[in-house]
Amino acid sequence: MNELKRNAFSDRLRLDGDSLRRTPLWMRLGAILLGLFVVVAIVLVALHYWTTTTARGRGAGQNGPVPVNVATVAQGDVNVTIDGLGAVTPLATVTVHAQVSGYLNKFDVVEGQMVKAGQLLAEIDPRPFQATLDQAKGQLARDQATLAKDTTDLGRYQALWQQKAISQQIYQDQIGTVGADKGTVVADKAAVETDRINLEFCSITSPVAGRVGLRQVDPGNLVSNGATAIVVVTQLQPMSVLFSVPEDSISQVMQQVNAGAKLSTTAYDRSMTTKIADGSLSNVDNEIDPTTGMVKMRAMFDNTNLTLFPSQFVNIRLLLTTLHDQTYVPAAAIQHGAQGTYVYSIDKNHTANMQAVTTGPTDGDKVAITKGLNPGDIVVTDGADRLSDGKAVLLPGTKAATGGAYSAPATQPAAGTGTGKGKWKGQHRHGHHHHQQGGDQSKSQGGSP
Repeated sequence: MNELKRNAFSDRLRLDGDSLRRTPLWMRLGAILLGLFVVVAIVLVALHYWTTTTARGRGAGQNGPVPVNVATVAQGDVNVTIDGLGAVTPLATVTVHAQVSGYLNKFDVVEGQMVKAGQLLAEIDPRPFQATLDQAKGQLARDQATLAKDTTDLGRYQALWQQKAISQQIYQDQIGTVGADKGTVVADKAAVETDRINLEFCSITSPVAGRVGLRQVDPGNLVSNGATAIVVVTQLQPMSVLFSVPEDSISQVMQQVNAGAKLSTTAYDRSMTTKIADGSLSNVDNEIDPTTGMVKMRAMFDNTNLTLFPSQFVNIRLLLTTLHDQTYVPAAAIQHGAQGTYVYSIDKNHTANMQAVTTGPTDGDKVAITKGLNPGDIVVTDGADRLSDGKAVLLPGTKAATGGAYSAPATQPAAGTGTGKGKWKGQHRHGHHHHQQGGDQSKSQGGSP
């Protein structure tokens, strides 16, 4: 059966081959040309569609309104600050040494423990020092008894000398003996005090309040007087930060300091985004570093939550003063060019107008404007690189027509969210501006008139 199927299939192939050879050549060539024509036509139609779409898109991008984000010019407080890089520097970092030589018996604290000033840290074997103290006390008692005896004899010699029963020399010798005994007693008292102090040194205590670091020696070791470090204690509360500011700013700082003002400081992390702690300026160095042109300053922080860690690098923002009722915009709205500093303001016809401005102090994302804008004006915060003077803009919440022409919305929606880093609030209506400000910063919202 399988052999019959194979023979039938071979016969069919021979018939198809014979039919193809019997087809005229011009018909075969015509079929090939027809297929090539269909392929070329498809390619030409696709290329024409792509070219038309691209040209239409370019025309819409060049002639249509430019999408932008906006913010409302606000009015409020602007802080005048100076920023500087600093390092967290403890007021006291004490390496505790052994003050007597002996075997270290034990530690009374664990590594990383918070301790108070005077708290017991470790103990040295006190027995040799206790024996020395007892010996000194015995010597003192003996010499005190000798002094008492010689003093009594001096009284008798004085009476006998007055009666002319003894010579003056014997009397004077006794006076000398009593004086020597007094000196010996004084020396013995000093020896007793020294031995008592050495015995107290066997109990090693913390000189400051702070955190105990890693121990430098293990119990059982022989420690030497002044040569063996036991442990390091670092004071963490309060904590200071040493930071530097340019010498050009020192006059502003000293003007406030000399007037008796207490300047507040804020510590931020390396990226200047996360606030760590609030403090105040403590002191200003008495000279400018000639190699860097910087002035060192010290800021003090309570460090209640122990957020500042020794040798940590932080950014310090020093507040000099606060300017009230200032007109300000997000920093993203400020543009710089050959003509100076400017912004793009949006009028009621949704047209961008290049407006020259004079800037004042910068407070984070807020830039004070001393001339050129009024509170309630609308400025561009994103998309200014595609704008020119008199260019139509597309505000958030509005739509453009299919051909790229501008189409205003039928209603006046609330302002959309801008892209400035600060938070700004604003609403824009036909014929007037309405501004709402919350706190020192507000949310950027651009609306369509």
